[in-house]
Amino acid sequence: MTVVPRSILRVLKGETMSPPPLWLMRQAGRYLPEYRETRAKAGSFLDLCYNPDLATEVTLQPIRRYGFDAAILFSDILVIPDALKRNVTFTEGHGPQMTPIAVEEIKALEALPIFPHLDPVIEAVRRIRSGLPSETTLLGFCGAPWTVATYMIAGHGTPDQAPARLFAYRHRQEFLTLLDILADLSADYLSAQIEAGADAVQIFDSWAGVLGEEDFEDFCVRPMRRIINALKRRHPETPIIAFAKGAGTLLKDYRRKTGADAIGLDWTVPLSFARDLQKEGPVQGNLDPMRVVAGGEALTEGIDRILDALAHGPLIFNLGHGITPQAKPETVTELVARVRGGAPR
Repeated sequence: MTVVPRSILRVLKGETMSPPPLWLMRQAGRYLPEYRETRAKAGSFLDLCYNPDLATEVTLQPIRRYGFDAAILFSDILVIPDALKRNVTFTEGHGPQMTPIAVEEIKALEALPIFPHLDPVIEAVRRIRSGLPSETTLLGFCGAPWTVATYMIAGHGTPDQAPARLFAYRHRQEFLTLLDILADLSADYLSAQIEAGADAVQIFDSWAGVLGEEDFEDFCVRPMRRIINALKRRHPETPIIAFAKGAGTLLKDYRRKTGADAIGLDWTVPLSFARDLQKEGPVQGNLDPMRVVAGGEALTEGIDRILDALAHGPLIFNLGHGITPQAKPETVTELVARVRGGAPR
């Protein structure tokens, strides 16, 4: 089945399409042999992110192979702290690491520009848009302030983001200032991506699920709304997808409170709850990435359940988080065929 021109944009405006358009988080990644080959040429992971030619190549690879309805810029959520001179590095087997930020350093971030450091990323957006089929949507993205801040405070990833939570309890006003600074920089960064050719953007709040209700409002909803308000003033026609992983029932009023056009859903969100969220607008998700690793009946069953529950409304089919390196390319081929060939019952 051929790709319908900019079908994702049509869904983001509230249209129901059958079959639904699809793309996969981390669709350009280590499960693809062509990605691994390009990655080996780049040097470090950040060198790949900052090389417009190579970043364009890996972004286009899954489009060539699968014909997804959207490409998403190949980059990382931590390029903003890297631009803020936090010495970000990626070590195999250890994930991202950086210099932890101290309370007294936060205010000084206001004076630090993120451009021209991020100019190569914006150039990659231009080249990707030029290299994409005209019918394919280009998604820009950034990390949400809460999620980015968790790495800046701990200096690395942690299972429950306890360092950031403790920091916020001890230095709440300074922490809120950090979130505001990151929100404003994120809005500038996304705006530059849109001006370079991104059709829509997604904001990843990957660690939203570790927060209680009050902190979710202050640390996730509030800065997300700040970003979206700024973007809507500058680019009122550009749709925004907000993905708050693990937020569960806190997603109930998330769209209204943040102003997001669509809500990304992780795989733990019950489909009955997802249907309620869909009554208010488009949703995206939410296949468990492990079903793609398992393949076979587990994959088919998971896809069919989502289509049965959500394909009668505005839906972008996706995973509930990023595809894992253990997934086989041929299984993704099966996923694409099932989504495009299936229909809700």
